[in-house]
Amino acid sequence: MPRPMSGKNMEKSKNFSQAMKRLVQSLESWRILLVISLILAMISSILALIAPNKLSEFADTIGEGLFPNTVKLEEVVVKITDSFHLENIEEKMPIIMLDEEISKEDKDSFMNLLSSFSKEEKDSSDYSLLFQKIPSSILSTLLEEFQINGVNISVDDQIKMLHLTSSSQDLSTLDQLPESIYNLVKPEMDIEKVKNIALFMALLYIFSALFSYIQGFSMATISNHYAQSLRSKISNKINTLPLKYFDNHETGDVLSRVTNDVDTIAQNLNQSLASLVGALTLFIGSIVMMFVTSWALALTAILATVIGFFFMFLILAKSQKYFNARQKELGDMNGFIEEMYSGHSVVKAYNGTEKAIEDFEKLNERLYTANQKSQFLSGLMMPIMNFVGNLGYVAVCIVGALLTMNGYITFGVIVAFMIYVRLFTNPLSQIAQAMTSLQATGAASERVFEFLDEKEMASQDDIIKALDKEDVKGCIEFSHVQFGYDDTKDIIKDFSVKISPGEKVAIVGPTGAGKTTLVNLLMKFYEIKSGDILIDGTSIHDLSRENIHKLFCMVLQDTWLFDGTVKENIQFNNQNITEEDIWESCRVVGVDHFIKTLPGGLDAKISNDDTVSQGQKQLFTIARGMLEDAPFLILDEATSNVDTRTEELVQKAMDKLTEGKTSFIIAHRLSTIKNADLILVMKDGNIIEQGNHEELMKKEGFYADLYNSQFEL
Repeated sequence: MPRPMSGKNMEKSKNFSQAMKRLVQSLESWRILLVISLILAMISSILALIAPNKLSEFADTIGEGLFPNTVKLEEVVVKITDSFHLENIEEKMPIIMLDEEISKEDKDSFMNLLSSFSKEEKDSSDYSLLFQKIPSSILSTLLEEFQINGVNISVDDQIKMLHLTSSSQDLSTLDQLPESIYNLVKPEMDIEKVKNIALFMALLYIFSALFSYIQGFSMATISNHYAQSLRSKISNKINTLPLKYFDNHETGDVLSRVTNDVDTIAQNLNQSLASLVGALTLFIGSIVMMFVTSWALALTAILATVIGFFFMFLILAKSQKYFNARQKELGDMNGFIEEMYSGHSVVKAYNGTEKAIEDFEKLNERLYTANQKSQFLSGLMMPIMNFVGNLGYVAVCIVGALLTMNGYITFGVIVAFMIYVRLFTNPLSQIAQAMTSLQATGAASERVFEFLDEKEMASQDDIIKALDKEDVKGCIEFSHVQFGYDDTKDIIKDFSVKISPGEKVAIVGPTGAGKTTLVNLLMKFYEIKSGDILIDGTSIHDLSRENIHKLFCMVLQDTWLFDGTVKENIQFNNQNITEEDIWESCRVVGVDHFIKTLPGGLDAKISNDDTVSQGQKQLFTIARGMLEDAPFLILDEATSNVDTRTEELVQKAMDKLTEGKTSFIIAHRLSTIKNADLILVMKDGNIIEQGNHEELMKKEGFYADLYNSQFEL
């Protein structure tokens, strides 16, 4: 019976905050390593914040070594000009007048020079510009030798300096200064200080890079182990989910959760979480350091980036729904592609290519639209942040130049602040990018956790009973069994039958009567709604699914081979089987000749693709079933994919296989079950007739009509 499909699995609305909270909680096993990694990311960012101030000091130290010591030069000039102040001249006048080495003409000339000044000029107390008119004998008396930082400035050097005061005091005049003054004010690099600062900065950057490396390695370890853990959980979850889940969900969508969604979580967790923490640390720290360095420049940079915040959060609010839609559409497309690829031959045979392409284009268009909108909106963040960052550079340069010209800050402060602006704007881009990645992570984790939260099959922890297949006699009883795939409709309404050990039971009926469903209930793939199924008097409720599966050997209408050798496929999960046993079972079902034609024989590689025909796949699965030593046998349309001649050969093999076993045979070809001990005729979930072939044919009822319809034209 075909399994019911409820259409596409519609995604529930996503909740980003709850998804991220769940994601963080699931990382508890790696909490210590995660905390260490995030702390290292913060430390690395803090070290990066310390560097600009040291770079400012480095620039100022180098600047001081490139230019003359204007402070000392000013001190020399002031010291010399102080000798020409009125108070100093008046103090020296008696000495000048009594000095016999000064001629009368020089004294008179000097007195006439002083008397020529007006009262206002005398009050200015600055006669330094008169040195060219003052007689040299008197000039030597007015000037006195003095020391600055242990350097003697002679009278002759002072007179030479006075001749240079009227010219510009830039680097071009340094070579013209007297030697004593030149040695005092010449540019001198503090090499020791430069070395210490350079060494300190090198250590800062080395440790910052080292911490970044350790942090990156730690996050890569966490993300990969976490992805491995998620895949293991999903793998275990798949084995605990009821078949109902897979009936209602496309295989491709499930695969997308295992592959695409888990990879999205791992990659973004590795790249985004530590990046976000480091960026936030840089962002907050750079604001603090900017205000410490220069509040005026800090306000300039912050005001230039306020608009960036506005647009960033506006885009984040708009883009989340498109990231959710992208993950959903990706799952739908994977499911469609998987279905079309699996049924490629059917699509071709029914000329369904155009319809398949049309449906694919619709899915592709929806995925394209979701991708375009999510990537476009997230792509706007980087240009906006770059523009804001460049605007901040320009604003800081203009304001910084004005502040430097007015003496409020030094050149080194501008150098440091340019780095702080970069440290301030870059985190905005990183935060935006990290938030974009975390949005995709939230959408992917929502899908993964949704899968992990699916309702599992009933727990078997309290089941202690077990049947040994060596001791099982083979009696099975269905007692008033009711079952439906949902609560709205029962497929099997009131089914009761008792099957004796060793009987060959055939189950027949039209499509949808409940034949395969009956087998699924017997194997405990589904839980019955009411009633009970007894195996040797023991309820299947008291037996684990694994124990029941060990009691049954199944050959289904759905053939399945995995990538591997012929031997591995037939020997599946039964490693004690010898090659002689394998060849014997293959000979019985008639597939030995085909195996011998393969390069390598039993060691030939095969897979579930079209290189092996459906009939040959069926023979392989029958051979696999023959090697399983179990008291019960289920044949669900086991000969549906083989030709009539092969069917006769397989039928003989099935007769041999069913000897001594309680067998359940589901078949549409009623000619294959004429020798069954008991034939159960099902219709609408109930047994309407039962008996052997001759008995049912004599009744001329529903079974007889089914049987005779095979031969009607």
